[in-house]
Amino acid sequence: MPYSSLLPDVIRVADEASAKVLRIYQSDFKVSYKEDESPITAADVASHEIIVKGLHNISRDIPILSEEGAQAPWEERRHWRRFWLVDPIDGTKEFTQRTGEFTVNIALIEDGEPVMGVVTAPALKEAFWGIKGEGAHKRDRSGRIHRIRVAEPQATKRVVASKNHMNDETRTFIKALGAHKTLQAGSSLKFCRIAEGHADIYPRMGPTSEWDTAAAHAVLLAAGGNVHTLEGKPLEYGKEDVLNPYFIAAGNWYF
Repeated sequence: MPYSSLLPDVIRVADEASAKVLRIYQSDFKVSYKEDESPITAADVASHEIIVKGLHNISRDIPILSEEGAQAPWEERRHWRRFWLVDPIDGTKEFTQRTGEFTVNIALIEDGEPVMGVVTAPALKEAFWGIKGEGAHKRDRSGRIHRIRVAEPQATKRVVASKNHMNDETRTFIKALGAHKTLQAGSSLKFCRIAEGHADIYPRMGPTSEWDTAAAHAVLLAAGGNVHTLEGKPLEYGKEDVLNPYFIAAGNWYF
């Protein structure tokens, strides 16, 4: 089945999850903590349930890996050529801090590559999606949909980073770029800001998991950008260890 035939239904599922997330965000929600001390709220759980149910209705034959779901063992996952990769809320810290910079993320992975992705930012009323070889789009606050593309190379690089994850390695990398200005963004929106041409490069010298990056990675690929490890290899998905290596996301001018 062509990816484009799946996309409208995936956007609908993401929008449904986003609406529920936004209602909880606007309420007096409680914050709990998982074993790894990362925060979780009722919004994470509700979004997960809506997305999993929606994706099963779209394609019962495609397995789902979600941050908030039971993890299938590697012996099962290793045979998945195609699967959905879901982060019900990326940027739970941004959610609990009420910055608005959190996202709902759904990606389709095929042979280790994110071939389709949908990213919604419920509090910002923005959405992004992209399909491999077919381009990327943004739906803005007014509901208008327009095509997006990475920016051409600029003398002063616009580096997008996060206050919550800045460290010495990242600062060293940014300094080596030369003339630059730093923009702040949370969650997977950092990829999306590059995809729409508002930023140029996002270095991540810290831990992330596959579900944190996959959907926005797909959007960036569709918009003409790329994501490589520090060794220059494309960031891949469907590994035994779901942790990502350090990576750099940018327009193709960098690679």
